[in-house]
Amino acid sequence: MSTSSTQSRGINRRFNSLKSNGHGSRDGSFSRKRVVTHNEAYLYALRVAYLTYLLQPRARRTQHVPAPPTPVHRSSTSVNDLMKDFSLIRDSKSTRFPHGFMSELERRLTGVLMGREKKPEYNDATVKRTFAAFFNAFTEQSFKKRMEKDRRVEDLVLIFFSNATKELQKGKPAGDDSWKLMADRHLALFVRLISLVLKDHDWARDRPELAGRLATLESKLLAHDQDLSSTPTRNGPSAGTTVEVVIPLSYEVKDMPLVQVVARIFGLTNTQVQSDINKYKPVWTEKAALQDLKSYQTFLNLNSKKTLRTDDFHFDEAYDSWRKGEDHDLSQMMLAIIQSSPELAKSTPGSNLPKFNRQMSSPESGDGSYPENTGRASDFSERSSYVIDQPVDMSTLSSGSQSPVSSNDEENPFTFIPPDPRAFYRFILAEALTYDLNDTSLQSSEPTADAPAVKLFSKQSTELLNELGLRWRIHPVSRMVLSLDVVREKFVDQEKEYTLDTLDAFFNFIKAQPPELKKNQGTMSSLLHDRTKWIVTDTALYQQILSALHEALMRDLYNIMQQCYESKPPSIGPIMYVLKTHIYDDSSFSKSQEELDAFSGALHEGLQQKAHEMYRSYLEEHVPQEQQSWEFFHVIELGKAVTTLAQKIQKRYKKNPEIMGVNPLTALVETILPLYAEDARDIVLRILDLAQASGKEVPIEDGFALYGELVDIRRIYAEVLPKVPFPFPIEATLADFVWRWIRETESSINDWVDQAIKQDQFRVRTDNPQQIPTEEQRHSVSVMDIFSSFNQIIDRVVQLNWDDDLQYAKFMTALAKVVGTGIARYCDTVEQRFTKEMDRLSPEQEAAASQTKQEKWLQLAKDTWNNKDKIEPFQFFPESFVKLNNIDFAAHQLDKLEHEVNVDACAAVIQSHAPPVTQRQKKTNNYVFTIKIVEAEDLKACDMNGSSDPYVVLGDEYQKRLAKTRIVYRNLNPRWDESVDIITQGPLNIIATVWDWDAMGDHDCVGRASLKLDPSHFGDFLPREYWLDLDSQGRILLRVSMEGERDDIQFYFGKAFRTLKRTERDMTRIITDKLSAYIHHCLSRRTLRNLTSKGITISTVSNYFNRNRPPQTTQAPSEAEITNALKPLFAYFDDNFAIMNQTLTSTAMVMVMTRLWKEVLVTVEGLLVPPLSDKPSAQRQLSQQELDIVFKWLQYLFDFFHAVDDETGEANGVPLGVLRSPKYFDITTLNFFYFESTDALIRTSERMASATAARQQSQRNRLSAPAALASPAFGGAAGLMGGLPSTRRSKSIMLSRNLGTMKKAKEEKWKEAQADPNDDMILRILRMRPEAERYLKDRSRQRERLAANAAADIIVKQSLMAGGGRMTSNLPRR
Repeated sequence: MSTSSTQSRGINRRFNSLKSNGHGSRDGSFSRKRVVTHNEAYLYALRVAYLTYLLQPRARRTQHVPAPPTPVHRSSTSVNDLMKDFSLIRDSKSTRFPHGFMSELERRLTGVLMGREKKPEYNDATVKRTFAAFFNAFTEQSFKKRMEKDRRVEDLVLIFFSNATKELQKGKPAGDDSWKLMADRHLALFVRLISLVLKDHDWARDRPELAGRLATLESKLLAHDQDLSSTPTRNGPSAGTTVEVVIPLSYEVKDMPLVQVVARIFGLTNTQVQSDINKYKPVWTEKAALQDLKSYQTFLNLNSKKTLRTDDFHFDEAYDSWRKGEDHDLSQMMLAIIQSSPELAKSTPGSNLPKFNRQMSSPESGDGSYPENTGRASDFSERSSYVIDQPVDMSTLSSGSQSPVSSNDEENPFTFIPPDPRAFYRFILAEALTYDLNDTSLQSSEPTADAPAVKLFSKQSTELLNELGLRWRIHPVSRMVLSLDVVREKFVDQEKEYTLDTLDAFFNFIKAQPPELKKNQGTMSSLLHDRTKWIVTDTALYQQILSALHEALMRDLYNIMQQCYESKPPSIGPIMYVLKTHIYDDSSFSKSQEELDAFSGALHEGLQQKAHEMYRSYLEEHVPQEQQSWEFFHVIELGKAVTTLAQKIQKRYKKNPEIMGVNPLTALVETILPLYAEDARDIVLRILDLAQASGKEVPIEDGFALYGELVDIRRIYAEVLPKVPFPFPIEATLADFVWRWIRETESSINDWVDQAIKQDQFRVRTDNPQQIPTEEQRHSVSVMDIFSSFNQIIDRVVQLNWDDDLQYAKFMTALAKVVGTGIARYCDTVEQRFTKEMDRLSPEQEAAASQTKQEKWLQLAKDTWNNKDKIEPFQFFPESFVKLNNIDFAAHQLDKLEHEVNVDACAAVIQSHAPPVTQRQKKTNNYVFTIKIVEAEDLKACDMNGSSDPYVVLGDEYQKRLAKTRIVYRNLNPRWDESVDIITQGPLNIIATVWDWDAMGDHDCVGRASLKLDPSHFGDFLPREYWLDLDSQGRILLRVSMEGERDDIQFYFGKAFRTLKRTERDMTRIITDKLSAYIHHCLSRRTLRNLTSKGITISTVSNYFNRNRPPQTTQAPSEAEITNALKPLFAYFDDNFAIMNQTLTSTAMVMVMTRLWKEVLVTVEGLLVPPLSDKPSAQRQLSQQELDIVFKWLQYLFDFFHAVDDETGEANGVPLGVLRSPKYFDITTLNFFYFESTDALIRTSERMASATAARQQSQRNRLSAPAALASPAFGGAAGLMGGLPSTRRSKSIMLSRNLGTMKKAKEEKWKEAQADPNDDMILRILRMRPEAERYLKDRSRQRERLAANAAADIIVKQSLMAGGGRMTSNLPRR
C-alpha cells in the first residue's frame, strides 16, 4: 500500500474519532469542559507576565572611576597650522564649496540638533551643545551673506572651532586642558559632516581636491581619537575607568511592561496588580517555572493527556516533528531560567544541568520541516529576555525523582500553566483583541492598495500572547485557529468593531510570514499551508470557523444585495473578496453545490421581489390614479425611470455581471420590463380610446417621444432576454402617428415650396456683386431650402428607428410621394416664372406693337431691301439662368436623397411581403399617359409674311388646359419635341389645338385634332405614334405611351426625376429658342445662294431675262468666304455664351450648348432633306457645291462647339460623345446617298426595310413571353416612322428613377440607334424626287399592313397567355 493511502487512512481514522468521541487533544481528555472565569484568566496571565519580568536579562549600569590628570599632547600647536593646506590654495575654485551648499549644511545641522541624524557619533549631548553654539553664529544673516560670496571652507572651520572652544571651556577649572582634545574631536565631526553633505549631493566628484583636503584635515584632528562614536574616548582616553554594576530588581509594576499590559487588558489599576504580585510573589518564582518545565517534560515522556499525543495528529511524522521541536524549546527555556537564576543550578546536581551540545547545533541534526524546531528560538529572543539562541542537551536533566507530579491527572500539577491552556488562551486573546480594538490611542495600520487601514493586536498584546502560548506550550497552529475563532465569534455576533476589514486583516495577519522566520527553512507560513502537521482539533475547529463565517457572509451578502437597486447601495466587493480569498480558496472549506444553488435561487427570488417593489414605487410616482389624467408623458417618464434604473444596474455590475450565479440586471429586467410593457400597452390603448371618444387627437410628437422610449426599453429587454418576445406591439399601436404626420406633411408641402420660392430672389450667392461666383454659389437658396425640408422629413422617420421593415418601407414610399409633390410644385412654379421672363417682348417688338398694319408692311419691305441680318442677342436675366441652375442642383440632390433612402431596398421589402396576384384586391388604378408633341407639317400660314409662329395647346374634353408648348417662330413645319404627363383612371379624349402667336391682338387658330386615350389599348406599355390631321390644313405628330401609376417608391422617385429633367429640358429649349432664329437665318439656303452666286447684282438680273444664252460657269467660293459666312453666327454665339457663362453652372452651360448643337443639326438637316412624309416635297435638292459648303459648315460648327484649346489641347465645350449623336451620323451618311439615282435609292430602301423587318421578327420569336401589343390607331404615314413598334419601353418613369438609370437608358438608346440603321434618310431624299411619289405611297401602305398584322398577332398571344381566350382586366405588373 502506498504512503499516501496510508496517510489518508490515518486522517480519516483520527478525524472520525474526534467527531464521535470528542477525543484528540489534551483538552478533550478532561471529563468536562472547564469554564474560564475572568479572575482565573487574569491570574494566569499575570503570573506569566511576572515570570517574564523575573527572567529578563538583568540591567547593568556603568560607574565612572576618575583617573589622575595627565597633560594633553596635540598633533598641532594650533588650528591655523592645520588649515595651511587650504590657505595655500586660497584662490582656487576647486576648493570652494558649491552654490546651494549653505542651505543643505543648515538642514543637516538642524537634523543633528533635532536628533534626526543617523550617525551615532552625532547623538552625544556635548556634541549637540557645541553644534548649537556654532548654529547660532551660522544663522546670522551677515555671516551667511559673506559665506555665500566667498564660499571658503576654512572660514567655516575656523568659526566652528572658535565657537566650540568657547562652549567647551565653560565650567572647566583653570589648568584643565582636557577640553582641547574634545574641541579637536568635535571639529573633526564638523569636517566629516561637511564631507557627508558634499558626498550626498554628488558635489565631491566635481571637487575632488576639496574632498581630499577635508579628509586630510579630519585625519589630523583624529590623531588621538580614532573612533568618533566610542564612548570611552568621548572624554579622552585618560579621563578614568568605568565598572559595570547589576541593577537589582525593583519588583514594581512600573518596571514590568507585560504586567502593565495585563492590567490594561483586564481593566485593573497598577495598585491592584501590585497587590496581587506581592501576594503571590513567594509562589510565582523561577524555581516554580523550572519545575513546570520539568513536569511538562515528564508528561511528554509518559505520553500523558497533559500534553499532545500521537492521536492528536493526523500523521505520526507530524507528531515526531513536533516532539523534536518541543524538546529543543524546553531545553532553551530551562537554560534561560538557570542563566537568570544561577542559584538554581546549585540546588541541581551538575550532571542534571542542561549543557550546550555542539552536535545539536549542526544543521543536519535539526528537522527543518517544523517551525519551532529551528526558528522559534530566535523568535523568543526578540520577544523575551530569558531565551538564548544555543542548542541545549537535556539528556542529563532527569525528571523522574524530582518531578512533583501527582498520579491524579484531575489536579493541576503546574504553577504557570493553567488546567485548560487552550480555553485560557482563547479567553485572554478575546480580552486582548477587544481592548486593542477599543483603544483609541492605538494607531491603525498604514492603508495599502490591497488593504485598508485597520487595527488589530498592539505590539504589547502580541508579546503577551506569544509569552502565554510559549509558556503554556500551545501549538502555533492552535494559536492561529483560536484567534480566528475569537474573531469569528465577534463577527457573527456583529459587534461594531469587527467589520469585514477586520476579518480580512486578521486572515492576512495569521497567514503572513513573520519577518524573523523568512531566513529559516521551516516557517510558520509553510506550517499553515501544510495541513498534515496540524492537530486534529485545530482542523475540525478551522472547518467549523470557515463554515460559520461562510454562513454569516452569505447572510450579509443577501442583505446587501437586497439594496442593490437603491441609489447608493453598500458595496459587495469586501464580502466577495473575503469569500473568495479566505473561504473558497481555502482547501479546508467544503460546501455542496446544492447549497450554493439554493442560495442563488433564494437571492434571485429576493431580487425579483425588490425589483417588483421598485417598479411599483415608480408606477405610483409617475402615473396618476385617475385614468382621465393619463397622458403619454406619464408612460414616457415611467419608461425613463425604468430605463435609467436598468442602465445604472448594467453599469454598476458591468465588470462582474453575476453575483453567486445571479445576474442583478437579469433579475431586474425580467421582472420590471414585462410589467412596464403590459402597463404601457394598457395605458396607451386607454389614452387612445379616451381621445377617440372625446373627438381629440393625441399630439404626434407625444407619440414619437413615446415610441423612442419604448424602443430603448425593448432594446434592453432584447439584450437581457433574447429569446422572450416583447409583450407590447409598439409598431402596430403607434404606426398611426407616423401616418398622421405624413398626411400633415403632404398637406403642407406645397406651402413650404411656395414660401421658399417667395423668399428667394434667384441670385447667385456671392458676397460681392462684382465677384465671379463659384459652381456652388450659382444656385439660389430656395432649392436648398426645399431639399433641407425634404431631408428633415426623411430624417424624422429615420431617427425613429422603426423596427418594422414593411411599415418603414411604406413610410418611405409615402414620403417619396410627398417629395415628388413638392418637386412638381417647385418645377411648375419656377418654370412659369422662367417662361414669363423669357416671353417678354423685345424693344423692337414693343415698338412694332404700336405700328399700324401699313407701317408694318413698309418696315418689312425696308428690312428686306436693306438685307438686314443683324439680330441683337436676347437680353437674358441672370435670375432666369439661376432658375435653370436650381433645377440641375435639385436633380443631383434628389439622386443623393434616393441613395440615402435606399429606394431599391424599400421596394424589395414591399415586394417580398406582397400577396399573390390572385389574392390581391382589385382597386381603381391610375394611368399615366406621356404625350410627346413631336412636330407638325404643312401648317396654314397666318402671318402676312407667309409664315406662322405655331404652338400647341392640349386640352381635355371638358376644355381644361393640360399643356402648352413653346413657340416656334416663322415655321410651317415646326418641331417641338415636348412631353406632358396626363393622369387618368379611364378613357380620355384629348384635343390638340395649333395656334399662331401674334405680338399684338388675339392669337389665330391654325387647326385642331383629337385623340382618344384608352388604357386598354396600351396594355403592353409600349409607345404609339399618331399622325393627326388638322381640321384646316396639315397634320401633327403625337407620340403616346402609358404606364400604370403605382404606389411604389421607385415610381415616385422616377416621376420626380422625370419632372425635373423635363423641366430642365423645357427651360433649356426656351433658352435655345431665343438663339435658334439666328441659327436658321445664318444656316439657310439664302446664305448658300449668296455664297454660290456672289449676291444679287444687275448682271445677274439681266442674265435672268437672257435665258437663251448659255450659262456662265460660276467660280466656287473660297475657304475664307465659307468661313466668313459663319462669323456672324460665331460672334452671336460668343456674345450670348459670355452672358450665360457669368451665371450658368458648367453642367447647365454644357446642357445649353448641347441643345444648341441639336438645333444646329436640325437646321443643317433641314437644308439637306425635307421632313419624313409619304408625300413628295417641293424642296430642291442641293448641288454638289452647296452640299460641300454645308458639310464644311457642319465641321466648323463641330469644332466650335467642341472648343479645343490650341495650347493645352483640352476640350472645354460639348463632349465628343454628345456631338457625335445618332442624328450627326445620319447627316454624315447623307453624302453616300445624296446623288444616287432614284432606282438605286429605292432598291437600297427595300433591302434595308426587309432586313429591319426580319431582325424585328427574330427578336419577337426569341421572347419567352410576347409583348402585349394592343392595336394602335394608325393614321397617315405611320408606317414610314420606323417600321414595327419597338419592344423597348422608352423613357418610362421606372427607367427615370435616378440619374444612374436615366444615363443607362440614354446609352442604350444610342446603342440601339447605331445598331439598327433604317432607311429614313433615303425616304427623305426620295421626297425630293417626283418620280418616287408612287413608291412612297406603296411603302406607306405596306408598312401599315405589316404593323397591323404584327399587332394582331401579339394581341392573340396575349389573350392566350391570359387564359380562356379573353383579355384580363389587370395590367401586367413590372
